[in-house]
Amino acid sequence: MTTPRGIVAIRGSGETTDSMVRVHRYLLERLKSPAKAVFIDTPAGFQTNADDLFEKAREYFQKRLNQPLLPVSFKSAKNLSAYEAEKAYRSLRDADYLFVGPGSPTYALKNWAGTPLPQIIRERIQEGGIFVAASAAALTLGTFTLPVYEIYKAGEDVHWVEGLNLLGPFGLPFVVIPHWNNAEGGTHDTRFCYMGESRLIQLERMLPSGTPILGIDEHTACILDFSAGQVLIRGVGEVTLRQGGGQTVLKDGDAVPLAELKRMARLRIQEEPPVSLKIQTTDPVTQPFLERVKSLQESFGRDLQENRADALINTLVTLDKWIWKSCREFEDEERISQARETLRGMIVQLGLRFDELPKDIPSILAPLMAILMEVRGKLRSAGLWELADLVRDKLLQEGIVVEDTPEGPRWHLKGAPAGAGSRTVTPPA
Repeated sequence: MTTPRGIVAIRGSGETTDSMVRVHRYLLERLKSPAKAVFIDTPAGFQTNADDLFEKAREYFQKRLNQPLLPVSFKSAKNLSAYEAEKAYRSLRDADYLFVGPGSPTYALKNWAGTPLPQIIRERIQEGGIFVAASAAALTLGTFTLPVYEIYKAGEDVHWVEGLNLLGPFGLPFVVIPHWNNAEGGTHDTRFCYMGESRLIQLERMLPSGTPILGIDEHTACILDFSAGQVLIRGVGEVTLRQGGGQTVLKDGDAVPLAELKRMARLRIQEEPPVSLKIQTTDPVTQPFLERVKSLQESFGRDLQENRADALINTLVTLDKWIWKSCREFEDEERISQARETLRGMIVQLGLRFDELPKDIPSILAPLMAILMEVRGKLRSAGLWELADLVRDKLLQEGIVVEDTPEGPRWHLKGAPAGAGSRTVTPPA
C-alpha cells in the first residue's frame, strides 16, 4: 500500500484542557489554511449533555486555537435518517481535522459497526487528514477494546470486545488503553483506565499471544505521523508500549521512527496492502464503468454550481439506471457499492444545497422593496403618476402586489394568504 499521508493523535485524556492546547496547535499547523475541523459526537451520543460537550469543544477551539469547529452528529445509527447519515459521512469526507473524545467506547463501536464511518476515517488518514481520538474514542482504535464502563461501573467480569482495528491496517495492531496513569481511586488502584494492575494482568492473558498494548497517560498525546514516519510524544505524562511482560516507556519530547516502534513491539512491517483497507484497483474490463461514474459525478458538480435543476435530476436518474444495468451485466459488488456511494453523496449534496436556499422570501425582498417604495413615493409626490403606476405594474408582473393604504404602501407576494408575508413601508421622515 502507499504510505499514508495523515496523522493519528491518540490522547489519554484532557483533550480540551490547557495542557493540550500546544498539541492541537501543533497538529493544526500541519494543515493548509483554512482547515476544516469537525467533532464526532457518537461516544457520548447516549448522554443528555452530548450537545453541551460539543459546545465546550467548539468554544475551546475558537477561543484557544482560533479555529472553527463544526459538529458531525452521529449520536445513534438506528435513529438517524438516511439523509442525516449521508450528511454526516459527507462532512467527514470533507474534513481535515477529525476530533472525537469522551463517552462510552462500546456505545461508539455499536453505532459505528456496519457503517461507512470507520472506513471514511481510514481514508482521510490515508489521504492526509488528521484524526484525533481521546479518552473513550482512543479505546476503540485497537484490535480489541476494553469495555471499561461494563467492568468498572457495572461489575461485569473482565473481558474484551472487538475493536475498530483502525491502526492495524497501517501496520500497528495495538490494543490502546488511555488513562494509563489514572489516580482517581485514591485508596484503590485505578491505573490502566480504572482497571488496576490485577485486572490488567488478567486482561493481558486473554489477548492473543504477542498482542502489544499501547498505554497513554492522562494529558498526554501519542502522535503517529505517517507522512514523516515518526512517533512524537507530547504532554505531561508518558506513553508505554507493553508486551509479553516487558515494556518500553516514551516521554514528552521523544521522537522515534515508526519502524522503531514496530520493532519494539516485535511487529513485522507490512509490505502488502491490508485487506480491510480494500485498496481499489482497476482493469481494462471494468475501467469504463468507473470512468462513467466519475464523469457523471463531475457533470453533477458543474450543474450544481450553476443551479441547473433539470440537468441535476437527469444525472441522478442516469447514474441510477447505469448502476442497475451494470448489476445485471458484469460489475462486481465492490464497484457497484462504490457507485452507489457516489450516488448517495450526490443526493446529499443536492439536499445540502436546498438547505442553503433562502426560505423566507418576503424578508429577503424587504430591503429592496423599501427602496422601490421610497422611489415610487417620490414619483407620486412629484405628480409623476404614470411612472409611479409603471413601477407598481412591473412589480405585479413579477408576482409582487403593491397596495396604497392610509397607513402607507403595503406589498405582498401574489397568491399569498391575506396578511401573510405582507409588509407596510414606513414613509421616510
